[in-house]
Amino acid sequence: MARSTIPDRPAPDQIRVDADEIPVDTAALAAWMDETGLPGGDIDLRPLHGGTQNIMVIVSRGGRDYVLRRGPRHLRPQSNAAIAREMTLLSALSSTDVAHPRFVAGTTDTDVLGATFFLMEPVEGFNAADSLPAAYAATPEGREAMGYALVDALAGLAAVDHSAIGLDDFGKPDGFLERQVPRWLAEHERYARTPGYPGGTFPDLDRIAGWLDDNRPAEFRPGLLHGDYHVANVLYDHRTPEVAAIVDWEMATVGDPLLDLGVLLAIWPDDPRQPDLYESALGQAGDLPNRSAIIARYAERSERNLDALDWYTVLASFKLGIILEGTYARSCDGKAPRKVGERLHRYADGLFVRAREIIAGA
Repeated sequence: MARSTIPDRPAPDQIRVDADEIPVDTAALAAWMDETGLPGGDIDLRPLHGGTQNIMVIVSRGGRDYVLRRGPRHLRPQSNAAIAREMTLLSALSSTDVAHPRFVAGTTDTDVLGATFFLMEPVEGFNAADSLPAAYAATPEGREAMGYALVDALAGLAAVDHSAIGLDDFGKPDGFLERQVPRWLAEHERYARTPGYPGGTFPDLDRIAGWLDDNRPAEFRPGLLHGDYHVANVLYDHRTPEVAAIVDWEMATVGDPLLDLGVLLAIWPDDPRQPDLYESALGQAGDLPNRSAIIARYAERSERNLDALDWYTVLASFKLGIILEGTYARSCDGKAPRKVGERLHRYADGLFVRAREIIAGA
């Protein structure tokens, strides 16, 4: 049975879960799997990744492997709802060509494991944020192809007809762009109430928010977006430089897919010889397509208007910076590892630097 590669280094928003800290009641899980009609037998649990966003565990039972996904040990207010939405999305994507982990079964009944959770099929692939085990990744041509594959998978997602796969109610595209700045400003304000959080990270927060409001595109064509699309949230095939699966869908919605391209560009290296903002193994190895080539590749595979791409990149930097700062705030309160929080705090600073640079050049 294929299974996801376990990286040596956690992705930027993750920490490793020790085997004795897996928050899964095996007896309760076995009973639920029996009721669901999945193969029986003894259950073996092995940690994958978990942490500031969600926890993932390999579940082996009845000669079959699954990946169990649930919210973090310290559930956030929307953790269960986010996992439930991810279940809905993965189920719908099964009728598309989008590379994704195949949904098996799940439940919103928190009496089973104390949180909403689901099982999905393992993916034969590796996370290029952590390591580059594939032979093709050792060559400049292979790494360049990996960069283009990342764009191709994203354009494929943006091309999905969300209505045709039953996701009309998955998001609220009307007013999507207008809601972004107020939403993330409110999220940032909420951090101020976190015990131990010093605040004051983004002195130009209001100025960037104002620029976004003043330069917002007048219209867009709704579609599916991942919400946090970058190299750490895909798995690459071991044999060819293609995306085997897009993962971590908890921020997905129906809105403006160009925000996903903005996220990718916000993190992408300015120079192919420089690492990306998240310091991924792929970015540090270098030889990725430059930013212009990434944009051109997306334009070849999409009919969307890219005239306002700088705006989407600034919005992505603004949004991601605030999200990452939330993990730092939680780490100040002891609800996330301090080392992880401090690293994400540094990334958040870098994102706001990128936003300032784009605005200055606009």
